[in-house]
Amino acid sequence: MGRIVAVGLLAVLVAGCARPTGDFNRARPDRIHDEILPEYGHRLKNMRGEPTSTFNLTDLEQELRDRAWTLIRPISAKDWIDGAAIEAQRTGIIKPIDDKLDPTVYYLYLRSDKFRSSETRYERVVSDIAGDTDLIRPFCKLAVEIEDTDTERLNAMNRRPDLKPEEYAASVGRVNENRNIIAWVKRSMSFRLAAYRYAIDRLEIETPSRKRVWDANTAWRHLAGEVAYADAGCRETRKYDAEGQARKSRIYTNWGGERPAPVK
Repeated sequence: MGRIVAVGLLAVLVAGCARPTGDFNRARPDRIHDEILPEYGHRLKNMRGEPTSTFNLTDLEQELRDRAWTLIRPISAKDWIDGAAIEAQRTGIIKPIDDKLDPTVYYLYLRSDKFRSSETRYERVVSDIAGDTDLIRPFCKLAVEIEDTDTERLNAMNRRPDLKPEEYAASVGRVNENRNIIAWVKRSMSFRLAAYRYAIDRLEIETPSRKRVWDANTAWRHLAGEVAYADAGCRETRKYDAEGQARKSRIYTNWGGERPAPVK
């Protein structure tokens, strides 16, 4: 009973204190968030019957978690994503709640900032979008490597008849943990895409600016393309012609105008 009470107190602590950050919003080492809360979260996951693992993290798995942090938490100073709740989810203190976050909050924080120029809000949106866009491909590359090594891990398990039950459970648990992190990042990117879309649409009404709206929409389309790439599994799926050359995309061309007209 005392252990459950202690967990409850820690949950309250998390609710009032998000993980500390350093330069460029990177997670700062902290014993409470790196050791104590994850340990209690691990126990709570076991109580809830969720797959967990006691295995040491590989270098790739640690990097996956570090990169996931930058795509789950907001890069701007305003906490428009509930940092305390997200931290409680990361450590396992509570079940996933990210699907219940409100994408309109980003715009509410944005318009509450008293910028000297209305154009600055558009610059903030474009900057936030560009920051997210640049992070997706590196994360995708890492996610693919993790998926491949997890496949190797599962294959190795099937070749080891002497594997102990706890080793089998830890292996399956680690694969599930990795998959859950990758899935969380994909949900986060879809959420942020919706938040940026809402903000741009409302700014166009509140403080119209033809040039800035165009810039924001262009940045948003680039992010949407990267999010679609991640949702599709982060793997290249190019089509090739008979000569083995990649076909030209017709998205940014004159829809076939690059080919010479047929001569009768």
